Amino acid sequence: MAFPENRQVRMYATRNCPYCHRAEALLGRKGIRPHILLVDHNPSLRLEMARLSGGKRTVPQIFIGNQHVGGYDDLSALDRSGILDRMLGIADSGKGA
Repeated sequence: MAFPENRQVRMYATRNCPYCHRAEALLGRKGIRPHILLVDHNPSLRLEMARLSGGKRTVPQIFIGNQHVGGYDDLSALDRSGILDRMLGIADSGKGA
């Protein structure tokens, strides 16, 4: 898996989405503060999210650089595998890949 050069994390979310809050908390534990794009009342942002994510309409939709990660379950799976830390450029966490 090629890791993005630009490791900025963007997350399309809604204010009351529990999975959005979980994703933000997971990233926060790693010292990452994602750029959150709220799609609650913004149809153009929601359309942008769907276009960039290959048609996904659920939140959160998470991107590291220009690479689409997916939703919270995808982010969590990458974390458990140790791949997320490498994607974020974080020093080896001791987790197996």
